[in-house]
Amino acid sequence: MAKKKPEVRMVSYGLYSEFERDGRDLPKFLEPTWTISVAMGVEFGYVLEINKARGQFLRFEIDHPSFLDSRGNQAGPFVGEQRIPHATWRFFLGDTFWLPLEDKAGQWRLRVWIADELVADKTFTMVL
Repeated sequence: MAKKKPEVRMVSYGLYSEFERDGRDLPKFLEPTWTISVAMGVEFGYVLEINKARGQFLRFEIDHPSFLDSRGNQAGPFVGEQRIPHATWRFFLGDTFWLPLEDKAGQWRLRVWIADELVADKTFTMVL
């Protein structure tokens, strides 16, 4: 029997309350926007609702402007993987800012793949 194709819908995008990375709850949606002011405490991203993909792996990437990592090297995209735990599941992909803020302005592209198929691809513009 062929696997069902995952159904993915963007539920919200923009600004959110602080996301507890180790918590179970998604952050609270605050405001829709693709333009984000760079400041401490700002949480941004999007929430996807994923259906018919239980047990598959979701891969994500946050590609940001060129800034230096803690060793002084140019930082690459932030990548990760997550197993989809439920038949219907909501996933938050987002980030927040850290010091120095000046190098965080520019285009931040957030992408998600399921089974090597790109299912979400959005770009936020970060402004000082």
